[in-house]
Amino acid sequence: MSRFFAIASCLAVLALGLAAATLNLGAPLKVKEATPIATLMQSPANYVGKTVQVQGRITEVCQKEGCWMLLVDDASGKSVRIKVKDGEIVFPKDGNGRKAVAEGVFTKTERTLEQTIAAARHEAEEQGRAFDASKIKSGSVFYQIQGTGARVMD
Repeated sequence: MSRFFAIASCLAVLALGLAAATLNLGAPLKVKEATPIATLMQSPANYVGKTVQVQGRITEVCQKEGCWMLLVDDASGKSVRIKVKDGEIVFPKDGNGRKAVAEGVFTKTERTLEQTIAAARHEAEEQGRAFDASKIKSGSVFYQIQGTGARVMD
């Protein structure tokens, strides 16, 4: 009987450890099936304004507020940014390399040259990277997911 309790205790500790390895953020995920990031970015116009779910590996996180993370699909190398309102969700700043599933509305933003430079400068400051405005020659179109919920796993 004591062997049973020992095994049950080990399983309980393991289950608690696995639960702790998953971080649920924001609203519960509702979309039943993830859209591959490569598919999303190959035909972005088909998804603008729609609620989508994506999954991938975190490669960057906003180091100032934790208000965005970049997810990459390792198979295709394609990536998408998940952006939330400051303070609404805080993505783990040490999340690089972790797997994540995120959900929200896919958006398109058209930026002028000045807006593109300002956004790139802001991001470089947040990430502590050098910035050279002379490398930016035109405006840009930017797609991202306005996040509502996410799950980050170890």
